[in-house]
Amino acid sequence: MTRFTTSIQQFDEKGEKSGWTYILIPQDIAEVLNPGSRKTFRVKGKIDAHAIKAVAVMPMGDGSFILPVNAQMRKAIGKRKGAMVHVSLAVDHAQPEIPAVLAVCLADESKAKTFFEQLPLSQRNYYSKWVVAVKSASLQAERIAQVIDALHLGYNFFHFMQYLKAKKIR
Repeated sequence: MTRFTTSIQQFDEKGEKSGWTYILIPQDIAEVLNPGSRKTFRVKGKIDAHAIKAVAVMPMGDGSFILPVNAQMRKAIGKRKGAMVHVSLAVDHAQPEIPAVLAVCLADESKAKTFFEQLPLSQRNYYSKWVVAVKSASLQAERIAQVIDALHLGYNFFHFMQYLKAKKIR
């Protein structure tokens, strides 16, 4: 577990991460945490006393990374931009579970399953979360059918969302 103290920061209102609240993980700490990594990876640990897991840290291009601190995390630690926090992090190697309803359908569709398994972990996770984001069994079944079709077409989640938007489906 890598431990450090830092302040909560926030991006200005310009750029793709406008308004995001985050913790900067400096290059030297990132190198100890996940040596040689220059791509997004997941971490687990604590921000103050608040436990986190499966949180993606993103590279900034200079060897440092950012850990987004969402509203739920800020509320749990009771701190905002500028506040100091104690951070304990380790790489999170846990694989997210595929919802059973999706796994059963993928088992029957070998081409879709093969493509799904070749997707990066984040993409598989997006698909999984999208399927279970609705509670109705009929809506879940509809979403699963759309996912299977998209996987047959070789769409990652981003392309799938573009496809749905073009067809005005959600």
